[in-house]
Amino acid sequence: MTPPSSSPSQVVVDARSVEKSFGDGPNRIRVLKQVDFTARTGEITMLVGPSGCGKTTLLSALAGTLSIDNGTIRVFDHSLEKMSGGALTRFRSNTIGFIFQQFNLIPTLSVAENVGVPLRIQGVSSGKALKRSREALEKVGLGDRWKERPNKLSGGQQQRVAIARALVHEPPLIICDEPTASLDAKSGEIVLDLFRKAACSPDRAVIIVTHDSRIFSYADRISRMDDGQIVETTEQDHQQTPHFEHETPH
Repeated sequence: MTPPSSSPSQVVVDARSVEKSFGDGPNRIRVLKQVDFTARTGEITMLVGPSGCGKTTLLSALAGTLSIDNGTIRVFDHSLEKMSGGALTRFRSNTIGFIFQQFNLIPTLSVAENVGVPLRIQGVSSGKALKRSREALEKVGLGDRWKERPNKLSGGQQQRVAIARALVHEPPLIICDEPTASLDAKSGEIVLDLFRKAACSPDRAVIIVTHDSRIFSYADRISRMDDGQIVETTEQDHQQTPHFEHETPH
């Protein structure tokens, strides 16, 4: 399933009145409470807020990996809650690059094979997938580690592999859960520059959940969550090139 072409700054992720709870009876906890959220092409939208406020839950719902109780989520004009399991899987594989907080690399595969998983799912041949995977690894500064297994890499290097995997098939929607949490300043600058270049496309949107205040200056739009709701959304006008500050992330 291929998303339709979009014009600059078009809303392509549109969540309305989204609700999600976990547990039953007296133990039921409302995590998302009538959430409205949008993301536009050509922009990086950051979702920030205290731990436990519902950011990752919302991110998972937007990526189609978590069902919602009520509300609607439209991604590139497709209603996720109305799609069957198979159709949703195909849509995600073609449309979304998801960067997990825990990396989710496959330990028995090489670094290049891990990066190539989205391409293989799409039916790309192993030879072409390997070539594109190595190119993606070069962009994140790991071109010389493509034969390694993930357990031979540091946490920050594994994070960069996960980022290369999310970008290798050039998805129109990139969704990231704490993508810089394990990165030093130099690696963070490499990764954020990649996101910035990706978001400059008039047909691509980037959504990042983060606690890392070092990267806030890279956002075009910041939505702040608290207690399961979006409480504020602000826009930023980049007059200067964003800078990844050299300090310890929160």
